[in-house]
Amino acid sequence: MTDGLSTDAAAAAFGWTRAADAGLSFRRIADADLPFLSRLYASTRTDELAVTPWSAEQKAAFLAMQFQAQHAHYQQHYPTADWLVTMRGGEDIGRLYVDRWPSEHCVIDIAFLPEHRGSGLGGALMRDLLDEAAGAGKAMSIHVEKFNPAMRLYRRLGFVTEEDKGVYDLMRWRGTATSGHQVKTA
Repeated sequence: MTDGLSTDAAAAAFGWTRAADAGLSFRRIADADLPFLSRLYASTRTDELAVTPWSAEQKAAFLAMQFQAQHAHYQQHYPTADWLVTMRGGEDIGRLYVDRWPSEHCVIDIAFLPEHRGSGLGGALMRDLLDEAAGAGKAMSIHVEKFNPAMRLYRRLGFVTEEDKGVYDLMRWRGTATSGHQVKTA
């Protein structure tokens, strides 16, 4: 895990003005955040598991195992990423994991609790991230589950599917990465 980042200054420190205007702030994850992050992860799998015949205990055990595996994988394979808890009004409401590579920026994961989805928060944050990538003259990539409702947002923002990865699509935004000029996305 990484060192702390002031929650009041986090959005501004990254230059994420839309996110800040939407009331979002960020802090680097810590071990104490793992229960929240696990609960957040479980919330992203609710619909998928609703059709399984498993008991609540079996689902909880499966989700805990999957979260631990995902978390360990992310930490191992993206050691330079920013691991952020997304907050609004002092409440933990999501996560953003983003890595900045020499060739592109990669959104490893972005998720919000169900009651905060579809409210424009993810769009504001993604537009800020795209502005950051454009300012660096880079593309941005993200892996998106094929039936994720956020797929519509990513397409509206200019992401295109570049590779079918089975359950996921590798999507990439090229925007102004080749021109080197920052363009504000609406």
